[in-house]
Amino acid sequence: MLPDISRKPQRVMVSDDMASLKEARTLYLDLMKSTLLDLIYDPIDLKNRVEGRIWPVRSYTMVGLKRLDNIQSCIESVVANNIPGDFIETGVWRGGSTIFMRAVLKAYGILDRRVWVADSFEGLPKPNAELYPADLGDMHHTVKELAIPLDQVQAHFQKFGLLDEQVRFLKGWFRDTLPTAPIAKLAVLRLDGDLYESTMDALVHLYPKLSIGGYVIVDDYGAIDACRKAIDDFRQTHGIEEEMHWIDWTGTYWQRKK
Repeated sequence: MLPDISRKPQRVMVSDDMASLKEARTLYLDLMKSTLLDLIYDPIDLKNRVEGRIWPVRSYTMVGLKRLDNIQSCIESVVANNIPGDFIETGVWRGGSTIFMRAVLKAYGILDRRVWVADSFEGLPKPNAELYPADLGDMHHTVKELAIPLDQVQAHFQKFGLLDEQVRFLKGWFRDTLPTAPIAKLAVLRLDGDLYESTMDALVHLYPKLSIGGYVIVDDYGAIDACRKAIDDFRQTHGIEEEMHWIDWTGTYWQRKK
């Protein structure tokens, strides 16, 4: 039977339509978080997975639910307030946090921002204790589980249908890639380099590109002394007085005000 085109179209309530869109977006992003964190399979140690205290076997990220919630909150804030710039994570492991960044852009239909995925994809560098004494004795470079190849991280993006032109990869040590990274502005700068050197490299080369109103997120401030010292030293040197807020037991963030 052909449709009756003589009938007047139904009037759709905008408020109902917007509510449905918001509900669908929430469901999608909540499902993304549960999947990236491997929470959909009823993990035995739920509390520690939520807080990101353990290295999971299957999940795409070890940051925990609270830190993924923080990423979403920061992105939604810069979008709502028209803070210009892209998003980046320096040190991505299996890519989970950056996959989620791209998912948030997808959920909001944002086409004019990019997610930058910066990593050596070969693990962490050996400490240069002569230049960075805080890294003396650090053994992260010996942990082979931290060396996730680029093609594997890209495959993880592809599994979620999120590998596209809005995702850019910066492969190499931060000291080599970040000084010349083709990034004009950033709205969210997420640091997960563990070492003093890696953290400082990211701050020195990327913080000047962070828009006023943008966010710095530090994954290991509470967990790794060298990372905390790099943050504290940089903030003191540059007179950064914005209040830092705790996300969970290790993650912190602040919003750039000036």
